[in-house]
Amino acid sequence: MRALSILILLSLLAACGTTTPALSTLYASSADNPNQPPVILVHGAFGGRLCAGATGEVWPGNVGDILFGDYRALALPMQGTPYATSQIALSPCGLTDTVVGRDFYGNIETTLTGAGGYQFTEAGTPVHDTQRRYYRFTYDWRQDNHLTASTLDALVEQIRKDHDDEQLQVDIVAHSMGGLITRYWLRYGTVDVLNSNDFPVNNIGARKARKVILVGTPNLGSTSALQQVLTGADFGINTVAPEVLLTFPSAYQLLPHPIVDPVLGNQGSPLSRDIYDVDIWRALQWGPFDPNVQARLQTAGWSSDHLSALASYSAHHLERARRFVWSLTVKNPGAPHKLIVFGGNCVLTPARILIEDIGDVSFVRLWPDEIARPQTGLDYQALMLEPGDGAVTKASLLARTALDPSIPRHRYSDFPLDYPVMFCGDHSDLPGNLTFQDNLLHILLQR
Repeated sequence: MRALSILILLSLLAACGTTTPALSTLYASSADNPNQPPVILVHGAFGGRLCAGATGEVWPGNVGDILFGDYRALALPMQGTPYATSQIALSPCGLTDTVVGRDFYGNIETTLTGAGGYQFTEAGTPVHDTQRRYYRFTYDWRQDNHLTASTLDALVEQIRKDHDDEQLQVDIVAHSMGGLITRYWLRYGTVDVLNSNDFPVNNIGARKARKVILVGTPNLGSTSALQQVLTGADFGINTVAPEVLLTFPSAYQLLPHPIVDPVLGNQGSPLSRDIYDVDIWRALQWGPFDPNVQARLQTAGWSSDHLSALASYSAHHLERARRFVWSLTVKNPGAPHKLIVFGGNCVLTPARILIEDIGDVSFVRLWPDEIARPQTGLDYQALMLEPGDGAVTKASLLARTALDPSIPRHRYSDFPLDYPVMFCGDHSDLPGNLTFQDNLLHILLQR
C-alpha cells in the first residue's frame, strides 16, 4: 500500500512538473474583441537573417556556414581599409526563427498568430478590417542603433498609413538590443543626438506607442558584449572574430554603462577606467590594438595604415556609443510611457571584468577562474558575476546599479519602469519561454 502511495505521489509530482499553460484556452475568450493595436516584434543582435542579393543568405547561413564559416563577410565596409571595397552589401531578409533545430523567434511567432489571434502582415498592405495584426521589424543589427531607430519609425508610419489612422498607436515587443533601439526611438524618434553631449528628449516615438514590453534588454549595457568584442562571439562551435565585430557600430553600443563601474582592480574595488576611451583600449591592447587581431589582419594583407584606420574607426564609434548609453538614461520628465520588463535571473552572468596587476604588467581577466594570483578573502565569483540570463544581468535589465531593490536607483538612471517579471531562462531562449508568452498575451490583450 505504501509503495502504491509513493507511486501515485511521484506521478502527481511528474504531472505538475510537466504541466504547461494552455494558451489557446486561456485567451480564447478574447477572440470576440479583435480591435487590438498592431504588435511589432523587434529582434535582438544576430536575430535577423542577412542576405546578399543573388548570393543568398550570409547570416546565419547553411549548416556548413554555421559549423565551418569564418563570417568575414559580415564585416561592414570601412574607409581606409581593405573592407572598404571587398565587402558585399548585405540586407535584412527575415527573422531568425529557428537555426539547426534551435528556436529563437519561431515559438513566439506561433504564439502570437495562434493563441494570440494575430495575423502576420507585411507593412505596405492596406488594412480594412478589425483583425489583429502582427508585424516583424527586421533590420541590419550591425548598424548604428540610431539608424535602426529611424527605420523603426518608418515602419510605424507605414503601419499607420496601412490602417489609415495617423494617430494609431502600436504595441512593441523587443528582445535584447531591440529593446535599446526601441527605447532610443521612444525618446528621440529619428533625431541623431549622438554627435554632442546634449540629449534633447522629444518623446516622438513614445507618442506612437501604447505598450512597450522588453525581454532580456541590457538597459545598462552588457559585460558579455564587451567580452565578445574582445574575444569573439561564440555561436555553437563557431565564432564571429573580434576584427569582424569591431566593424559593427552596434557592438560598441552594447557595452556597460559608465555608472555600473564595470572594471575592478586587484583588491576587488572599482577602477576608474573609461572603457569608452580609445587610449584605455590602446593601453590594455583591446580591439584594434590586440596583437592577435593585428597579426590575423596583417596575414590577410592589412598594412599599418589600414590598422590605423581601424583604430580611428573604433575611437569614433566608442564616442558615439558613450553618448548612446547616456542618451537612454538622462532625465525624461513626464515620460508618456511605461516599460514592462521580462528577464532571467537564474544564471550567473558576467557583470564586471578585473585588471590584475602582476609586477609592472596588467592583465585583463574576463572570468573568475582566470585570476592568476587570487587575493585571500576575495570572492571573485561574487565580484565578477551576478544573477541574470547568461548575457544580461538582472541589475542591467532593470537599469539599476545594485541587485538590492531597497537601494535607490542611481540618479543618472532614468528608467520609466512599470513592473518587471523575472523567470529562469538563457538569453537567447527568453522569447520562446512559455512563462513569458503567457504573461505577454495577458498584457497585450488587456484593455
